[in-house]
Amino acid sequence: MEDKRLTKASWLLMSQLLEVESIDEALSGSLEIIVQQLNCEAGAIWLLNKKTDLLTSVFHIGPVDLTNISVENGVGVEGSVTKTGESIIVEDTSSDIGYDGSVFDDHGLVTKTLICVPIRNVKDVIGCLIVANKTDGTSYDKQELALCEHMSALAGMTIAEKGLSLPDDGEREILASLRNVTKDFQNGDTVNHVLRGINLDIYRNEFVVILGESGCGKTTMMNIIGGMDSLTDGELIIEGQDFSHPSDLALTEYRRNYVGFIFQQYNLMPNLTALENVNFIAELVDDPMSPEKAIDKVRLTDRANNYPGQMSGGQQQRVSIARAIVKKPSLILADEPTAALDYSTSIEVLEVIEDIIKSKGTTVVMVTHNAEIAKMADRVIKLRNGRISSIKRNLEPLKAKELNW
Repeated sequence: MEDKRLTKASWLLMSQLLEVESIDEALSGSLEIIVQQLNCEAGAIWLLNKKTDLLTSVFHIGPVDLTNISVENGVGVEGSVTKTGESIIVEDTSSDIGYDGSVFDDHGLVTKTLICVPIRNVKDVIGCLIVANKTDGTSYDKQELALCEHMSALAGMTIAEKGLSLPDDGEREILASLRNVTKDFQNGDTVNHVLRGINLDIYRNEFVVILGESGCGKTTMMNIIGGMDSLTDGELIIEGQDFSHPSDLALTEYRRNYVGFIFQQYNLMPNLTALENVNFIAELVDDPMSPEKAIDKVRLTDRANNYPGQMSGGQQQRVSIARAIVKKPSLILADEPTAALDYSTSIEVLEVIEDIIKSKGTTVVMVTHNAEIAKMADRVIKLRNGRISSIKRNLEPLKAKELNW
């Protein structure tokens, strides 16, 4: 039975790595297969930047956010495996005198058992794959090590064939930080645990897409970040300020001046023109953009004097985007902004969002059910049952016009 399981996993890996065109999807998908087939609590793919001699986590699965974490080549398990090119299997970290720690341990996950194998291209070791902690509490064995080595070999071939360039971000500024955030709702005598310990950093000038099935906590998490809901426990830090339990006044000022909102329903005032809808929001904030400029940014100057009822759904959504950006916010939160639109209109709206991120240096966090949209994000956060199940960094984000569904 064990041989059949590993044979199946090998076949799935070959299909994923050799047949999927996108290198992001190939590598992240193969990591998901390994984690699922080996029943791992966490896993990560690290790639080496030869200019800096630092390892960067490009894909990781599990409760620990490794985004923007760098590891010196040669330091810790990940660095040691990359430096020496030799695989490591640790059956029990507490009794293994050679175990010198994993990045997982430094960021909240107690590593009990692990496998770490090098990833090679034709000549050199270019990174490593690590998996940690079997969910049934047992240790990893040599068959499972062999499967990880098989995956790393295929990954190296894929990288060599498709090409890969790591983004050189340097130190990115954290805009918002969530630490052990929980959210409970009381329903009579029953408590509904919607968020069960969210740990996540959101960076300035990035596009984040949040995916997950209905009821997993996507919108609740976004509402907490946007100040429209309160957390039950944990910590929310926005630009260095603690918003875990803010006063009503602080929350109002935060929503008014700091955050822009885009919703599935456009929420435009029907008796005001497009320009008047935008101007209404501009008058509420201290230092707005010119409403005319905001309308121009969303390519609606020729429809500025039209009422919502005279515009298509896509045009109305672009007015709602203009309302969001007129505040000159650092953060825009978008909840299913294309769900009510057809394909071509959705692309028009996504192109506007794309332009905003490029031109204004604004961070956009979008909740969506459409996994295709995730391909244009800098990072993709997947939630499951109120927890972060994986974080993927897109090495080659697509343009909005390249999406297809």
